[in-house]
Amino acid sequence: MLLSPWVACDSHAPMQQDSTLPGRDAALTHRDVLTIAIPVMLSNVSTPLIGIVDTAVVGQIPDPAYIGAVAVGALVFSFIFWAFGFLRMGTTGLTAQALGAKEPEEIRSCLARALVVAAAAGMVLLVLQWPIREIAFGLLSGSDQVEGLAREYFAIRIWAAPATFANYALLGWFIGLGRTDIGLLLQLLLNLSNIALDALFVLGFGWDVPGVALGTLIAECIAAAAGIVIAIRHLRSIGGNWSAQRLLDPKCMKRTIAVNSDIMLRSLALVAVYFWFMAQGAKQGDVILSANAVLMHLISVGAFFLDGLAFAAEALVGRALGAAHRAGLKVAARITTQLAAAVALVASVVFLLLGPFFVDMLTVDADARATARTYLLWAACAPLLGVWAFQLDGIFIGATRTVDMRNAMLMSTAVFLIAWWLLRPLDNHGLWAALYVHYVARITTLGYYYPGLVRSVPV
Repeated sequence: MLLSPWVACDSHAPMQQDSTLPGRDAALTHRDVLTIAIPVMLSNVSTPLIGIVDTAVVGQIPDPAYIGAVAVGALVFSFIFWAFGFLRMGTTGLTAQALGAKEPEEIRSCLARALVVAAAAGMVLLVLQWPIREIAFGLLSGSDQVEGLAREYFAIRIWAAPATFANYALLGWFIGLGRTDIGLLLQLLLNLSNIALDALFVLGFGWDVPGVALGTLIAECIAAAAGIVIAIRHLRSIGGNWSAQRLLDPKCMKRTIAVNSDIMLRSLALVAVYFWFMAQGAKQGDVILSANAVLMHLISVGAFFLDGLAFAAEALVGRALGAAHRAGLKVAARITTQLAAAVALVASVVFLLLGPFFVDMLTVDADARATARTYLLWAACAPLLGVWAFQLDGIFIGATRTVDMRNAMLMSTAVFLIAWWLLRPLDNHGLWAALYVHYVARITTLGYYYPGLVRSVPV
């Protein structure tokens, strides 16, 4: 039998079994999966509510430029912040594998390394905010009014970078431990405080776009402070001790850097697709930009909800790999995907039935409403295809097969750009069709790598 990938970092220290995850020899059940997935689903549903509330609040102003400005500003930060999504994804996979290998010191070190990187990355972004801003807005082609408002949004929200990255690291660590209930509490604290502050600043104080950005900044800081306090208390139940030698172990550091750099490149490629999507919509005018922004919120609701099962796959697959248990990996992949497919079907049906109401809730502009209805079917059916890509992402993150993920996403991004170029005569319908082609490319490329992932784990 092959050795666990964590042998190089092994301390052989005793560790308590986490009650949220079944033991190596226990049969994984749908209930085990849902125990992890449901808290993530509940917390994730509140995440797109931030964007929905932001859009709904500024959408009460009868000018689509305000919705466009929030969409463009949020898109810029999606590109910037999601590039550091490895702080969530990499931490989840590495922590889950350390849990499976029963290494409490490495679990502690996973959190410490992630928080150090989060603080350093946040400070770098603050120092480089001017060139980042100019490059980002130079690539987008919104109207002068949209760009001016979006720049106000950027100038405020950029200061949330250190707290945002700390929240990524904390969420990834708790998911890796299977403690998605704690992740739920932190995400709800973040998202509900964000919603409340946005409503207060925009509707109460009349601060429009700057108010949205300030609400997000304060909410990120609140959640990060709470998460660090909870993590410190939770470490007592894990056991083990802090070890500078373990934290700086060359082999562990090299593996952590490799995993994170691969995920960073993968995340940049993924966000580039959505950045390109919104940029091409912006070139078609403020009304198309506004309609696409509204519909992307619909996709976000489905994606964040489905991520509950993808996150469950990350935790369970990572733990199976850490325990060198191929059968456990295959069962985790199968059960989480079955449940995710069912959820995707329900989501699409709901979106088809309630989509027009959703659109009307987010904007009062008649042109934006009519245009969003024209393209509603594309957004409503997206979960039926996207679910397979999300699940494969979760499986590969849990297994930390990040080279495969990086290569698959780079190929998929190239396919998307080719599809967009070929479908340009169809205007916005062609843009949406190219996004679907991107889903298919992600599924195909990761599906190609999946058998090798399974074979790499001992029976």
